[in-house]
Amino acid sequence: MTRPVAFASGLLFALGLGLAGMTRPDNVLAFLDLAGAWDPALMLVLAGACGLYMLGAPLVLQRGRPLFAARFALPTRRDIDGRLLGGAALFGVGWGLVGLCPGPALVDLAGLGGDIVLFVAAMLAGMFLFTRVFPTSP
Repeated sequence: MTRPVAFASGLLFALGLGLAGMTRPDNVLAFLDLAGAWDPALMLVLAGACGLYMLGAPLVLQRGRPLFAARFALPTRRDIDGRLLGGAALFGVGWGLVGLCPGPALVDLAGLGGDIVLFVAAMLAGMFLFTRVFPTSP
């Protein structure tokens, strides 16, 4: 039962990204261009996502455990270290340069455009390299 639920959740997420315009790098780059031709349309996506999380997370966490897992997989670390800041900065720079992050990139991969295939290949190579440089996470 877990795989069909995971697939349905991923499909719903992918459809939401597409409908919200998050899979179109031009939309994302226009949203990030605060000093130029700023397009605030994605602010509604952000507000909707944050609002839904703020309302839904407390309700879900009131349950003793998730529906399809033995326990919730919540982060235990609360400190801010160099790896967290460096990773966030690298993610932000990449998102700002290209207009894509991993989720929308995988959704765009369905179209098999040359640029997106190259982006996803580079992303996967970076993930592989990370696991070799940092074999275990703290």
